[in-house]
Amino acid sequence: MTTLPRPTTELSADDARRLALRAQGFIGAPDRRSGVRGILRHLGAVQLDTISVLARSHELIPYARLGAVGRKPIESAYWKPASPGMSPVRPHAFEYWSHAACILPIEEWPHFAFRRRAYRNRPHWNHELPDGAYDQVIKQLKAEGPLTATELGGAKRTSEWWDWSGSKVAVERALMYGEVVCVERRGWKRVYDLAERAVPDDLLHDEFDDTECLRRLVRLAGQSLGVGTRADIADYHRLKGDQVDEVIADSGLVPVTVEGWGKPAWADPAALETPPRGRHRTTLLSPFDSLIWERARTERIFGFTHRLEAYVPKPKRVYGYFAMPVLAGGRLVGRVDPAREGRTLVAKQVTLDGPKAVQAVAQALAEAASWVDCTDVRVERVSDPQLREPLAKELIRTLT
Repeated sequence: MTTLPRPTTELSADDARRLALRAQGFIGAPDRRSGVRGILRHLGAVQLDTISVLARSHELIPYARLGAVGRKPIESAYWKPASPGMSPVRPHAFEYWSHAACILPIEEWPHFAFRRRAYRNRPHWNHELPDGAYDQVIKQLKAEGPLTATELGGAKRTSEWWDWSGSKVAVERALMYGEVVCVERRGWKRVYDLAERAVPDDLLHDEFDDTECLRRLVRLAGQSLGVGTRADIADYHRLKGDQVDEVIADSGLVPVTVEGWGKPAWADPAALETPPRGRHRTTLLSPFDSLIWERARTERIFGFTHRLEAYVPKPKRVYGYFAMPVLAGGRLVGRVDPAREGRTLVAKQVTLDGPKAVQAVAQALAEAASWVDCTDVRVERVSDPQLREPLAKELIRTLT
């Protein structure tokens, strides 16, 4: 690893936790004027996922920070371009591979050049590209404008999720290479367009070398985390450890020590200038929220073991299919596995971190119910049966 200066700042575990919460937008009043787009730029990446229980994860991210912002305005904020009907139309975001499939601020397009180059140089692929399919997709997009894979000739050859059609293989390859860009999801389908048409001219380039791209993403990750270890910073945009090592000394982040972490850490110097102050959010978190992306970090900061069990066989699930951690007072105080039945939000399983968590969990459930137009909340199972009645009473009080 690169030789780095010795840390001059020592943080307590609580200091680090509060820095992380503020960096992720959970302490203090959010900037509602910048809204969803401000949240996206603040976080640097918002993960997409197919699962929809209360809502899809990219909707839950701004909700957790801003409260009950409308779901349609959330989608519009991501995908509706600036100055529609005027030329040039400037998108706010694009979709690409970051932590996973993520919505990213359009300004970061040049800084993913390193990843586009890596995909172009990749020797092996999971899907074979039929002869002529790539050129045909580019030709069709050029002639017809933005299209889904279905409109390009079909996304799949059979009902199997992995059995892509030739046009789907081609357009996904073009997406990875950067010749095509996804600037919208329509009915959960990617809408593809030519990058030369969709990305603003001042951003449409691959001029930054790998070092400059990595330096930028490491710095952004540090700012979005507040403070993090090498592994935390690498995980944010799914970089390799040696890529972080290569640039961290010149990233603008500063080395710090954190009580109980046992590993070197780096912090955003701007975050160290003022202590985090302000009101804490009480909310349900998507399992794909960037506050809790990395399991080891979540355990280290919150003493909370987080695992998505949607892909775990039902008999082996401990907390439920889509267990959503409950954030309150800057702590993770429980989990709720939700569902909806008509106008009722169903808490299929509730896990509480003791009696003190009852009020916060009830508040989080009531707000979530209101956001998704539910008028009632029904609790089915509570991890501690003795807390079932207090939770029911608190829900009645909160909902009325």
